Amino acid sequence: MPEPTEPEAAEHVEVIVVGAGLSGIGTACHLQRSLPDVSYVILESRDTSGGTWDLFRYPGLRSDSDMFTLGYSFNPWRSPVAIAEGAAILRYVRETAEAFGVDSRIRYRQRVVSASWSQEKARWTVRIAADGKDRTMSCDFLYLNTGYYDYADPYRPEFTRQSEFTGELIHPQLWPRTANWDDQDVVVIGSGATAVTLAPALAPRARSVVMLQRSPGYVISLPRRNTVAERLFRWFPPVIASRLERARSAGVVSLMWHVSRIAPRRTARWLVGRVRHALPHGYPVREHFTPSYRPWDQRLCVAPDGDLFTAVAAGDVEMVTGRIAALGERSVELDDGRSLPADLIVLATGLRVKMLGGIALDLDGEPVVPADTVLHKGTMLSGVPNLAVSVGYANASWTLKIELSARLVVRTLRYMRWHGYRVVVASPPPTPGRVPLMSLMSGYLRRAEGLPTQGRHWPWRMVSSYWVDAALMRAGRLHGRGIHYLR
Repeated sequence: MPEPTEPEAAEHVEVIVVGAGLSGIGTACHLQRSLPDVSYVILESRDTSGGTWDLFRYPGLRSDSDMFTLGYSFNPWRSPVAIAEGAAILRYVRETAEAFGVDSRIRYRQRVVSASWSQEKARWTVRIAADGKDRTMSCDFLYLNTGYYDYADPYRPEFTRQSEFTGELIHPQLWPRTANWDDQDVVVIGSGATAVTLAPALAPRARSVVMLQRSPGYVISLPRRNTVAERLFRWFPPVIASRLERARSAGVVSLMWHVSRIAPRRTARWLVGRVRHALPHGYPVREHFTPSYRPWDQRLCVAPDGDLFTAVAAGDVEMVTGRIAALGERSVELDDGRSLPADLIVLATGLRVKMLGGIALDLDGEPVVPADTVLHKGTMLSGVPNLAVSVGYANASWTLKIELSARLVVRTLRYMRWHGYRVVVASPPPTPGRVPLMSLMSGYLRRAEGLPTQGRHWPWRMVSSYWVDAALMRAGRLHGRGIHYLR
């Protein structure tokens, strides 16, 4: 074992942003634009920016939200292509960082291990693992933009007789550059957005593709190109057109979610009816595309231009609903006796949730237990001073919520400067009763442990409507319920 190295000398900045993905770069841009004199750095554990959009390399990678809401409000998406490929999104994120000058603030291969708050000094001391050495930095405010899943270790279930399988097992999160599925029998295990994306993308080169699901999910066909946006781009300058379409798209998604909650059965019939219309007459839609849960109990999966339905109708992708009994030498064996040939098995089985990027927090040596905290306005952990986290919407584009949180933090930092406050801290809700952080029934959330919770009422309850949330967060008082400042 190598001898532990001594920490390097500490460096102090006002704000440390952890993570250089979509959220971290967006947050840094808000800091740069609204508080240009603030000293800050972005610490990124990997050797490149882009987060998810750089990490994921699987075929067909694309957005599962429209780009007018997934993009930034201050640098609007200017293409009428609403469902964009992963490479285009990565390029957009990096170009945004460069355009707003935050790319020079990113420090790569800097993995934040822990952060310790000193009440006496009113600052965080952050321990960083960098190039085999430990060093420390301190900051007045810590902003965690680490996402919600484990970058290194996705969820990979173990199957009976898995060791007997002689083909290749791949998880999309760890897709190898050398992967080859030419003229092979491929089984994609899963029913979520990744499986819906992968199955039609693999089909042109494979001998056969089976999308094997334990139970169906809701899949909706949306146009890859947005015709409304195309008209707006013809009628208005690009910036105005993008902002108008962003507002319209956010409104449509919010309306659909509320209708799903008010009339779930009617919404389910409408969604399944669209699928039935897209597939050949007599196709077993009830078996393969009719879920047992209500719409938006899990996120809707998007099929751009109905690519999954087109592939299924053409016989390029076969849907199979059933439970896996075991793996064979080159097969997947189901508990009903069916055997699916498989040279390549793709485990589109989901993620492992890893809140706060796995960073250990303590307050004067007392460990912070995230599950004991409550999110205030979806941004601050109760009882934890001068710290914010990025948590997006479950029922809409991630970026919509991230930007509301970033604006709130900027307003808070400016307010603290004006009034000479050194510390801001959120308190837990005054009444007992907490609910899960996210209401979705997705597998990765059911498996998750140790997540912060939310309260039953605002400002400890995350609002599901972007427009209501925007009004509350933008116009709400900074010195209001559940928030306290100290000098």
